[in-house]
Amino acid sequence: MSSPPLLLVVIDTEEEFDWSAPFDRESTSVDAMRELHRGQEVCDRFDIRPVYVIDHPVASQENGWRPLKKMADEGRAVIGTHLHPWVSPPFTEDLTMTNSFPGNLPIALEREKLERLTLQIETTLGTRPRIYKAGRYGIGPNTATILEQLGYEVDLSPAPPFDFRGGGGPDFSLTPNDPARIGPGRKLYSFPTTGDYIGSLATSRAGAHRLHRLATHPIFLSMHGPGILSRLRLLERIRLSPEGYHLEELKRLTLTLRERGLNVFSLTFHSPTLKPGCTPYVRNEKDLDQFLKTLHHYFDFFLHSLGGIALTPLELKRRLDHISQGADI
Repeated sequence: MSSPPLLLVVIDTEEEFDWSAPFDRESTSVDAMRELHRGQEVCDRFDIRPVYVIDHPVASQENGWRPLKKMADEGRAVIGTHLHPWVSPPFTEDLTMTNSFPGNLPIALEREKLERLTLQIETTLGTRPRIYKAGRYGIGPNTATILEQLGYEVDLSPAPPFDFRGGGGPDFSLTPNDPARIGPGRKLYSFPTTGDYIGSLATSRAGAHRLHRLATHPIFLSMHGPGILSRLRLLERIRLSPEGYHLEELKRLTLTLRERGLNVFSLTFHSPTLKPGCTPYVRNEKDLDQFLKTLHHYFDFFLHSLGGIALTPLELKRRLDHISQGADI
């Protein structure tokens, strides 16, 4: 608590697609990239350099990558990689829910998709990405090894305390929010997307997760169990994101995790959210206005009220590399 909290801002920069429909290789429109400036302008007010983790439709279409290149060339942002396997060549796997998590693919296919995407980003944006975030948070048993082989330095894939096993994905229900070294050579830093259970019943992550699973059982879901627990501040599951969460929830999460000793926070959202109608979080201009206000006020709270510092993932990695073992971050 004696050190200022550190903030990463991560934008999943991707094509627009119907989140409720089956995966479709033809859904590659990047029209929403025209609205990217709306979120960047909020970051610029606070001298925040977000990391745009971009996927193949964005990296391979000029309407997708050109706005990003300008921001990166001006030093206002950094570029990373975001693998959506269903729209990233080669297209040899079946289109299934399980295969939408890149870490579930055979190691050779996961590596080839990521290698091709890395080269595409390097070709169009003129810089080789060193920051990775798996699409759908889908890191797998081979991902860290592949990332090390391809020269990546940071992975942003984990999403505590969420459990995606219902769709065939990974389980982060017990994954800590703290930075960690991963990979066979321990050269890769993992910076999870910040999220956790808070409230008077969140005395342990495991216990909170069991209670949340019980509250979301169909029987209790019909009785609005999660909503009752949240309104009474007994148990809330919150991700550090303006998508689906109010400003006061983001503040409560941040203050609670600070009290628990966390010093590195990672806020995230999706680029298509900046165009009304593309994601469930922003349906109209009124929603977008509220979304941007939430983003602005949270940055003001974190940087000014808490005295925090905004860094890029690579800046944070360099800082950690220079801190002696056991020292405060």
